[in-house]
Amino acid sequence: MSQIRLRRLGLLPYLDCWQAMRAFTEQRGTDTPDEIWLLQHPPVFTQGQAGRPEHLLDPGDIPLVHSDRGGQISYHGPGQLIAYVLLDLRRRNLGVKALVQLLEQAVIDLLAEQDIHAQARRDAPGVYVAGAKIAALGLRVRQGRSYHGLSLNCDLDLSPFQRINPCGHAGMPVTSLAKLGCPISLAEAEELLASQLIKRFEVRRVK
Repeated sequence: MSQIRLRRLGLLPYLDCWQAMRAFTEQRGTDTPDEIWLLQHPPVFTQGQAGRPEHLLDPGDIPLVHSDRGGQISYHGPGQLIAYVLLDLRRRNLGVKALVQLLEQAVIDLLAEQDIHAQARRDAPGVYVAGAKIAALGLRVRQGRSYHGLSLNCDLDLSPFQRINPCGHAGMPVTSLAKLGCPISLAEAEELLASQLIKRFEVRRVK
C-alpha cells in the first residue's frame, strides 16, 4: 500500500500556499510520498489559466490572484475547506479525468453520510446539490504530478460569489453545508473529507 502525508495547515494565504505547492512539486523525487494539504484561505478570488476576466464582475476589496490551475474564476475564504492533492499520477497510474472523478466522489460520499444528495456534472466539474454548487475543482499537472485540488463550502460568507460568474457560469447558485442545515463543524468536515480521500487513493497515512 502506498503512503500519503496529511498536512493540516490552518489559515494560509493563497499565494504562499501556491508557491509552496509548486516548490514541492518541482523538488520531489521518485520516492517522495504523496501529500494532501487541508487548509483555509483568507478572502481571495483566483483565476485559472484559461480564465476570462469578464467573469470577475465586482472584485471590491478582495484581491485577485492569477493562478496556474485549470478552470475559470473562483472564490476562497474562511469557512471553506480546501484539500490540495499533491500526487505522483504516473506512479499511481492515474489520469486527470479519473482524479477529478475521485475527488468529486469523495465529496459526494461525504455529503451522503450527512443525508445530503449531491451529484457531479459532466459540463461543469464540481459537486452540486439541487443545482447549486457546493464544491469546486481546479488542478494542475506538471510532469505527471498534480497539485491544487478542491474546495468545499462549509460555513462561509457566500456573498462574494455574487461578484463573479462561479467557474465561468453566469448566475450559477452556490450553497454550503451551513446553508443546507448540516450541523457538522469545519473541523469535522476536514476529518471526514480526509478519510474519504484516503479511502479513494487506497493509501495509509504517514506522519
